[in-house]
Amino acid sequence: MAWIEAKQLAEAILDGFDRHYRLFRAITADARLYFEQADWAAAQRCGRERIDFYDCRVGETVAVLRREFHLRSADDGLWRRVKVEYSRLLPQHRQPELAETFYNSVFCRLFDRHYYNNAYIFVWPMLSTEHLEAEVPIFRPYYPGRDGFASVIRDVLTDMDFAPPFRDLRRDLLHLLRAIRERFPGNRARHQNFQLAVLVTPFFRNKAAYIVGKAINGADQVPFAIPVLNDEQGGLTVDALLAGEDELANVFSFSRAYFMVDTEVPAAVVEFLRPLMPRKSKAELYTAIGLQKFGKAELYRDFLKHLRYSSDAFVVAPGIRGMVMCVFTLPSFPFVFKVIKDSFAPPKEMSRAQVMAKYRLVKLHDRVGRMADSWEYSHVAFPRARFSDELIAMLRAECAGGLAVERDQVIIKHLYIERRLSPLNLYLASADDQDIAHAAQEYGDAIRQLAAANIFPGDFLFKNFGVTRQGRVVFYDYDELCYLTECRFRNIPEPPFPEMELSDEPWYTAGPADVFPEEFERFLLTEPRFRRAFRAEHADIFDPAWWRARQAAIRAGRVEDVFPYPPERRFGAPPAANGGVLGALPS
Repeated sequence: MAWIEAKQLAEAILDGFDRHYRLFRAITADARLYFEQADWAAAQRCGRERIDFYDCRVGETVAVLRREFHLRSADDGLWRRVKVEYSRLLPQHRQPELAETFYNSVFCRLFDRHYYNNAYIFVWPMLSTEHLEAEVPIFRPYYPGRDGFASVIRDVLTDMDFAPPFRDLRRDLLHLLRAIRERFPGNRARHQNFQLAVLVTPFFRNKAAYIVGKAINGADQVPFAIPVLNDEQGGLTVDALLAGEDELANVFSFSRAYFMVDTEVPAAVVEFLRPLMPRKSKAELYTAIGLQKFGKAELYRDFLKHLRYSSDAFVVAPGIRGMVMCVFTLPSFPFVFKVIKDSFAPPKEMSRAQVMAKYRLVKLHDRVGRMADSWEYSHVAFPRARFSDELIAMLRAECAGGLAVERDQVIIKHLYIERRLSPLNLYLASADDQDIAHAAQEYGDAIRQLAAANIFPGDFLFKNFGVTRQGRVVFYDYDELCYLTECRFRNIPEPPFPEMELSDEPWYTAGPADVFPEEFERFLLTEPRFRRAFRAEHADIFDPAWWRARQAAIRAGRVEDVFPYPPERRFGAPPAANGGVLGALPS
């Protein structure tokens, strides 16, 4: 009767997943309430708690299986049958791809890595989700050519059904219509299919709700997002119009917190988004909407496929080697692999567990567009033949405890995968005056925005920051990171004797939590052009009082506004209320 037990096991695992996704959707739906109530602390707590839901439900399901089925070892025939039975439960399921990943997680929690192949788990998906649809359509169509732009934009806003009213809907419409006129030439030919397609559910994150859609005209699809803010006095306002692939990609960046978006069929939402941001993979889009465990599975599938269709070798990542992590990369694959070293040379005084805790802090925290997200993996097998001799030597010397070589494979027992960035120190080495000025502005903005999110990087060296494809500076080395409120920002005391200022050694003592911002300029800004550009915009960062003011704001419970779009995109004063803007747009 093995088939009966296999069916029961499959049903128990799917019950565990269904419970997970039911709870996941419930806490995700709460984001709307917190946005409408302007309860930012609750919104942040909700986002943090949701990240742990998956592992909790996997643990609960594993406990049920062990208790009810007395599992001890992987019976080959039984578990091959369990996978078959589980597959039979999924064709009518609304989240089959997520359910497959949940099955993998449960199995891998139960059994040894030697069973991690497609006979026992879903290394490759069994079902296509390309045409999977929800019972209720995930987007609404709007027809400006038929109903007029003003009427359509009004409907787009009001159809979101927010509880608080828009503070000044006419003003918001004028802003949006003017932005449409400025950014989209009115003389373009209208095709018969001209329409706006708008996702029915807003995307909530931090202090904003994003209305996401696309303008369709012939074969063209132009993505757009409309950020809506709560003024904390019972009214809503439209803050900007974002349009085009790059602006939408910035909103969905890997350096930002996950969206809270409630959807019955996440595959349909991702299929809607993919043509709008073709440079983002399914892994990145699933992760952006809070389904990071499936994003992790998809990234690994992308990696396996890439290995099959490439031949370059894994190499030590460019840049100054860190004291805590060994970092390597595959030049043709746009990610880096980070492995914690077995031991850390002085002055580093921390444990492996503490390093992992730092990465977990970043995962749970609001990354405000300035900290790179990472996917965490265990027991990853790499082809030995693809490793350079230098890389193997580095791993054996510094990470031997987390390394195993089995026949033709290199097994890394624990690693993090992150999007590959250009280290800021390397970027500056070949930058011209304009690039240096831009990097100085971005570096200072990164420090400011991290401080607003209660994050102190600890180590401000340029090698710990990277530059994205869009020129954004992002922090990615977390071993010295801490909460800003844990630091004590001090002024450098006057020297007892004037000549002591010329000494190589400081005349003042520092405790573990002490920070002297006045030192930053001397130790960090050694390049004259960078120093001039930085001082022009960010000189207050050298002032301890600036840092203490940030701490006071955080302790007072104030959540700062950090927007994923430039200030010039934000709507300013209301436009003149005349027929000019409305009349200039064809209806």
